[in-house]
Amino acid sequence: MEKSLYLCTMKKITLAFVLAGSILLSSCDILTQLASQVQSVANLANCEFNLKNVSNVSVAGVNVKNLTQGNLTATDVVKLVAAYQTKQVPLAMDVNVNVKNPTTQQAALTAMDWILAIDGSDVANGVSNKGFTVKPSTTTTVPLGVNTDLGNLFSKKGVESLKNFASSFTSEGVSSKVGLRIRPQLSVGTTQVPFPNYITLEKKTGKS
Repeated sequence: MEKSLYLCTMKKITLAFVLAGSILLSSCDILTQLASQVQSVANLANCEFNLKNVSNVSVAGVNVKNLTQGNLTATDVVKLVAAYQTKQVPLAMDVNVNVKNPTTQQAALTAMDWILAIDGSDVANGVSNKGFTVKPSTTTTVPLGVNTDLGNLFSKKGVESLKNFASSFTSEGVSSKVGLRIRPQLSVGTTQVPFPNYITLEKKTGKS
């Protein structure tokens, strides 16, 4: 009887140590993961941000490649004129941002605020909530989907300004009329912390 009681007590003590050890190991894992997350977040401040290009651009449903390649059709003209007359000029495009990590540690990007400017005037803003990890000594392209309406902007300047804007994009997807400012966000635990200031993106010359 005493032996059985002794074995039962030892089993309970052993189980208690096992549970305590598991909790300790789990806590260590959590602390290690948290430390790694903090390091990745902090390292984002060392990254360089540049505008790679703009792709999949359409204005009032007209693909800008039709203009840059001289393939503007009668249907395209009708769409542009109709957009101007109704003062509804939908713009859709993907703005591709290069994030270069020059360090030996990975960097973590959890979200990004953006502000789009046309001819120096802010016309739209939004946020991309898709997270990205930038590996050491590499460059990662972060796409920002932009959708807005330019009706108010071009209704004051005429349909020619609308066509000029659409034709301002080069074959590389760059336009001097388009400007973008971004503000990366960092995730600290469950809290989103934005950069203190917006970054004005510029097209990086040379090889991306």
